[in-house]
Amino acid sequence: MEPFKNLLNPARVREAGAALEAVSPAFDRHRFERTALRGLDDLEMKARAMHIASALEATLPARFDAACEVIEAALAPPSPLEGEAPATEAGTGIAGWIVWPLGEYIARRGLDQPERALLALHALTQRLTAEFAIRPFIVRHPDLTLSTLLAWTRDPSAHVRRLASEGSRPRLPWGLRLQALVDDPSPTLPILAALQDDPSAYVRRSVANHLNDIAKDHPGVVVRWVGEHLPGASNERRALLSHASRTLVKQGQVEMLGLWGAGERFAGECRLVVAPRRVRIGDEVRIEATLRSTAGARHSLVIDYAVHYLRANGTHGRKVFKGWKLGIDADATHALVKRHSFRPVTVRKYYPGKHRVELMVNGVTVGTAAFALEP
Repeated sequence: MEPFKNLLNPARVREAGAALEAVSPAFDRHRFERTALRGLDDLEMKARAMHIASALEATLPARFDAACEVIEAALAPPSPLEGEAPATEAGTGIAGWIVWPLGEYIARRGLDQPERALLALHALTQRLTAEFAIRPFIVRHPDLTLSTLLAWTRDPSAHVRRLASEGSRPRLPWGLRLQALVDDPSPTLPILAALQDDPSAYVRRSVANHLNDIAKDHPGVVVRWVGEHLPGASNERRALLSHASRTLVKQGQVEMLGLWGAGERFAGECRLVVAPRRVRIGDEVRIEATLRSTAGARHSLVIDYAVHYLRANGTHGRKVFKGWKLGIDADATHALVKRHSFRPVTVRKYYPGKHRVELMVNGVTVGTAAFALEP
């Protein structure tokens, strides 16, 4: 599979150089390309974006407002598909992943001219996203930027409305952590309220992820939010709130489970089997759970499982995975099967030795089973 970093490649750099030169003949395209391409292949994705941004700093006009005009004029038409950058052909303008370095340029050079910078980010986000670039403005100019984002919740573009939520997420992956919003998320709650029932699923997914970010530091805020907004919710809003609840549901947070009808402790027996008992890195285990209810009535269950991975230092790290949601009748038996892979992935390194699977029903551990991972 093609490495993710290659989305920022020499061809995209040359296309951007051509587009900038086409709208500003004074732009030194050859210097930009030479600077941006020097050492590019040796860098990972984020480092490539930063490197290309430095080449833009060296070649765009010294006056920030003039540089913004060049960038805006060189952009392709807004993406017609929510969440997808268009496959832009050379000569039609800038769009797609090469927009990331442009946003970084705005973040570096525009902090002293925030109003002009925000206008440029409004344009950029419609060609990919400006969720990373807007975060330094939230830090430096919180009142101006957050009030602008609130106004953008009414923008005709779903890309811009999504930016209002995604750009202000406290813990955005790959993005600058917004520690003030980690400590106190209340400034973004009006933005989320305005977008919770947005017609675009692209926007609503961002709202759900934003709420899930908040849940990691302020679970009570999200429990109250779901408790207030779940009764009478549309199917779309229920899906959003369910996705926003996922971290707290995985953690077995009793109040959140109760809001989703799974707050009752499981009454019954569980048999958990993990097979094979010895598995090689690269293979998978089969997790089999048999639940037998001894309750006198049907009740709802949220069933997740955790894998206790062996670390290099001999301790174990616990990672929870989504399992099943089901209703179980009184005195009924239900069998569940899940396969869990140990194929090597970039986000996790596996170490041979004893591992353990833990099964949770409505937030309470009901069974564990061990197995050995081999080289």
